[in-house]
Amino acid sequence: MSGVCHIVGAGLAGLSTAVRLASAGCAVALYEGAGQAGGRCRSYYDSKLGRTIDNGNHLIVSGNRSALSYLEEIGARDQMSGGLEACFPFVDLASGERWAVRPNSGPVPWWVLARDRRIPGTGLWDYLRAAPLALSAARHSVADRVPGSGLMAERFWDPLTIAVMNAPAESSSARLLWSVLRETFARGGAWCIPLFAEKGLGAAFVDPALDHIRAAGGAIVLNKRLTGLTFLDGKVTALCFRDETVAVAPQDKVVLALSPAQLAAVMPGLAVPQQSGVIVNAHFVLERPVSPLPSPPFIGVLNAAVQWIFVRGDVVSITISAAGVLGHDKKIEQEMLSLLWHEVIQALNMDEATEFVSGRIVTEKRATFDQSPEAAQKRPKTMTEFRNLVLAGDVVDTGLPATVEGAIRSGEAAADAILRNWGVA
Repeated sequence: MSGVCHIVGAGLAGLSTAVRLASAGCAVALYEGAGQAGGRCRSYYDSKLGRTIDNGNHLIVSGNRSALSYLEEIGARDQMSGGLEACFPFVDLASGERWAVRPNSGPVPWWVLARDRRIPGTGLWDYLRAAPLALSAARHSVADRVPGSGLMAERFWDPLTIAVMNAPAESSSARLLWSVLRETFARGGAWCIPLFAEKGLGAAFVDPALDHIRAAGGAIVLNKRLTGLTFLDGKVTALCFRDETVAVAPQDKVVLALSPAQLAAVMPGLAVPQQSGVIVNAHFVLERPVSPLPSPPFIGVLNAAVQWIFVRGDVVSITISAAGVLGHDKKIEQEMLSLLWHEVIQALNMDEATEFVSGRIVTEKRATFDQSPEAAQKRPKTMTEFRNLVLAGDVVDTGLPATVEGAIRSGEAAADAILRNWGVA
């Protein structure tokens, strides 16, 4: 392909697009409005904590084929580590019960018949009752397709839906949730082994991608915020940034890998779901690494403010999804830290006298777009009405929700659309 591929937005979607195009021999120019790449999946040094932390906790599993392919392409697959089998530990702080969901490797889910692998108090019928989820229509919410009460809802469907969709079952698209399960749990335990970036998201997903793009001759420009586009005869002719206008030559292509709000700002005629879904993360630094280290190094927590706890060395991180709906996004930081730390101590079976050295609350006010059945039907397609413009970003209709896998796959789709429609020089 002659010309330059201008990619605006260096989150995972933009990086995925740029990596794929650069590997195919295309000239790439990647622009990012912030001072760093990675978007909502990055690492940064926090001076209060004195540690490099991830801006959010993202769980990758072995069935995330796009994420793993991306890591292979940028030479960072070894940055992810995991166990030999799928294991999802849980603790109920109200009852004190502990268990682990451990799907068997093969596609026949005999694990639901094994008491030491399934959720306590559930039986085969509880799992069979969720079969309608696989046949969901666009109008269906998760609550329309799976039982909304009982132990199965409390201990599986509710925490799973909130974790994946960042919203309760009543306001989450059943089709989107099923798309995740279809590629992971439904294929067997070999496809849902949890994987972790031991050195952080930046070292795994961002820095190697930037190196890959530069090595292929691509240009990366940070602090370059897009304010508008100019169009003529059905094509983008210029990218308008705050400090300059970049002309788009007739043979050039443009990819917008932006958030819903940014897309709406530069393309006012484009209907997109609104951003919503608050996620609250907290990070605690301890005097010494957690010992013994949990295996796997995370745990789901029920009947608590905390939903998930991740442990990496002397840093304990927690996640609360759908925090706005649950009312956890407006509490005073010090009070919130105290509450969460008390729950962390219980969940990790730590000495009650254990204190943290420093703590930090990080709130992502626009972590995901609205993923209700109604809003999901407004997601834009990869191709646009403009002949040289395609879209990427987790808001684009990949069939997946707003996840790392969804963002990376949107970049794959954008790059493939360019290569398929305009070829490679």
